[in-house]
Amino acid sequence: MADCLFCAIVSGDVPAEVVHTTERTLAFRDLNPQAPLHVLVVPRDHHANAADLAAGDPEASAELVRTAAAVAAAEGYADDYRLVFNTGAGAGQTVFHTHLHVLAGRDLGWPPG
Repeated sequence: MADCLFCAIVSGDVPAEVVHTTERTLAFRDLNPQAPLHVLVVPRDHHANAADLAAGDPEASAELVRTAAAVAAAEGYADDYRLVFNTGAGAGQTVFHTHLHVLAGRDLGWPPG
C-alpha cells in the first residue's frame, strides 16, 4: 500500500534499524521503545491486522512468531519475552499493517496497561 509506513520500511523507502529478516518477515527496533528490547516484526506483505493475516496467510502468522523468538534469543532473552499484537484503534493499533511487538528486559507485569 502506497501510504503504509511499514510497507515503506519493508521496501527500503523509509529507514529502520533492521535486526532480523526472513523471506516473509522483517524485524526492526521500535522508535519509541517501551522496554530495553522492543522490536516490531512485520510480514513483508501488507495485511491490516493480525486477524487478517491469520485468515489470509496463516503460515506468515507462524513465521512472525518464529522470527520474534529468533530476535529474543539473539538479544539474550530466549526465556523471558512478551509478544503483543494490537488489533484495531481501540486496542492501540496506530499503523494498520500487521506487526508483532517483541518486548523484554524489564518487569512486564500483568495485566498490561
